[in-house]
Amino acid sequence: MRLKSAIWVAAYVRRSHLEGAFAVVRRRGAEEAGAIFIKVSRLDGTAALYAPAPQSAFEEARPGERLFVPVLRDTYGTEAEVEARLAREMKFDPDVWIVEVEDRRGRHFLELAPR
Repeated sequence: MRLKSAIWVAAYVRRSHLEGAFAVVRRRGAEEAGAIFIKVSRLDGTAALYAPAPQSAFEEARPGERLFVPVLRDTYGTEAEVEARLAREMKFDPDVWIVEVEDRRGRHFLELAPR
């Protein structure tokens, strides 16, 4: 059984804080199953954006796991690029969650899907 989005986000924000990064929920989505996007800002004008991995990224059935993929081709882009993509996502899906992490080292604390 998969955790509700609200519970997963709360745990993720807490873990980020425990690792020494600052994290905040910028946009609350659907409590049960809203898609979660993670923006990681390195505080130098660059940022990365991670989105839920497509189901095809799961090698075997793991219904409780959440995997993420980088959205930008080079992982990091400008803050403006990331914000433009987030604006498109919010237009497409009003139930989307957005969590922003500020970490100079660019740590994301996510399980990434294999490429």
